[in-house]
Amino acid sequence: MAKTDKGNTKGMPKNSGRGAKPESGKQTAGSAASKSTSKTTSSKATASKDAATASDKQASTVNRGSADPMMGSDAKETLDSTLQHENFESDVPSDGDEFLTAEELTAERDKYLRLAAEYDNYRKRSAKEREMTYSDARIESITKLLPIYDNLERALQMECADEAFYKGIEMIRTQFNEMFESMGVKHIPALGEPFDPKLHNAVMMITDPNLGVNTIAEEYQKGFTLGQRVIRFSTVVVAN
Repeated sequence: MAKTDKGNTKGMPKNSGRGAKPESGKQTAGSAASKSTSKTTSSKATASKDAATASDKQASTVNRGSADPMMGSDAKETLDSTLQHENFESDVPSDGDEFLTAEELTAERDKYLRLAAEYDNYRKRSAKEREMTYSDARIESITKLLPIYDNLERALQMECADEAFYKGIEMIRTQFNEMFESMGVKHIPALGEPFDPKLHNAVMMITDPNLGVNTIAEEYQKGFTLGQRVIRFSTVVVAN
């Protein structure tokens, strides 16, 4: 029995214990491949997550830059320029868009020029009308004051025993003259001046060898002008 067992022991493969080692090696290689695949998948997921995070940060930066009042003007201009450049393609007209012809452009230009000319004429006309309205109002007010001024002139031509009273009337006339001057009202020169029908109203003609032809010898009533307009003509006597 002992021999038989020994023979059986000899009959068994000597490398029977080594057979388990290749199976262990296969399992190790499979495990390594699985781990490598897992690492690759994890790396791809991490890269995708990083890209999404970077995209979110960029969008957040754009939104924050456009809404952040503390951002510098240079940074805002750069950001706006970048956004405009990115959206440039959407602003380019497509082939289907319609463009004005040369005749249509000429017609639109003529229409614009006519409108501009009409507006310029309207502006000038309105300014002139406003000036005329203001001038008419001033002339009307001054015309109502002239009779008072005439009475002061007549009072000063009379003899007065009260020197203080005469001085008071003279001061009132001086105030009238200062007021007229501040309003742009001027007295029309008459005495000794050549007769001008645009400024003077002749009520009498006399012969005086000491005066020239059509020379004003006497002024009955003073005349006044406001700018280029005559408020009242001077009433005069013309010689020769």
